[in-house]
Formats: sequence, structure tokens, C-alpha cells
Amino acid sequence: MKIIATEIIGVYIVENFHAKDNRGSFTKTFHRNFFNDNNLCCEFSESYFSINNKNVIRGMHFQLPPYDHEKLVYVPKGKILDVVLDLRKNSKTYGKAISVELSSENFQSIYIPKGCAHGFKSLEDDTITVYNVATVYNQENDFGLHYNSFGFDWEIEKVIISERDSNFISFNQFKEKNPF
Repeated sequence: MKIIATEIIGVYIVENFHAKDNRGSFTKTFHRNFFNDNNLCCEFSESYFSINNKNVIRGMHFQLPPYDHEKLVYVPKGKILDVVLDLRKNSKTYGKAISVELSSENFQSIYIPKGCAHGFKSLEDDTITVYNVATVYNQENDFGLHYNSFGFDWEIEKVIISERDSNFISFNQFKEKNPF
């Protein structure tokens, strides 16, 4: 495994161990010692997955303190454009967004620290996205920002999005109450 720093402080691409032979393939997405040695969260409390059609956008999601959490996201089937927005007011990369393509072909994960919003666009039908999170879901602290409110070009004309996600507040509205 190998980590690669991104333009946002604390966000890393993880190049996972992958092996393939005549039986199929094997991918390691987490190794406690590797994460610990690189000062990354090693304690995940919940794991989820979603199955998405092409042009679905999910996000931009996060939990407010004290239930904010680190995330480790990967794609065992299909392909997504994963997007992270830094919400940490004291960060040198505050307000910056990045995108990374995660797929079943590149065997990469993305590690997202506390204080960042996360979302993605599915690039293929039946894409499976797995999320490991460090804290347990807390409905009162579950939050999100409108996907189209922080200057990121999703390069999509016909968005498929949930009613909940389409009703999130804008990044500018969030700035007034930002607890990070």
C-alpha cells in the first residue's frame, strides 16, 4: 500500500495492494499498521455501500462535531468521480475542492479527514461505492451542502439526485455557522 498526498491537507489517495491471477483478483483496502504508521485513523465504527446508476450525485455529506468523522472510500465495482471540499476554517486549503476518479480498475481509495464534505458522481451504471467511517451515524448531526454551491464543475447536464441532497444549503450559507 502507498499513500499520495492531495491538494487538500489531510486528504490522501491510497494505492491499495492488488493481485490478479487465473482465479480472479484480490485487493487489500485497509491495513491497521499501515494506517497507524501514516498517522491516519485506524478505528472505523461503521461501513456502508451504495449502488448507483450513471449520473447519480450523492453529496456533499458530512457530520457536525462532535460526531464528525474520518472516511475511507473505495469502489469495488464501476467508477466514480469522488469530490472532497475542505470546511476547516483554520486550514490552508479551506474552501478548496478536489476530485479523484476511483474505480474497480485503479484499485485506489480516498482517505478523508474530519471537517471535509464528501460527495461523488457515478460514472457508470451499477457502480458500488463503499464508505468506512470513524464515528457512528448521528441523525441530528448529519449535514450536507448543495452539490452545486461551491464552484465545482461536475460536468453533467442531467443530474440524478435525492430530494434530501437537492435541498441542502449552499456553502455560502454554511460559512455563517461553520463549526469546524
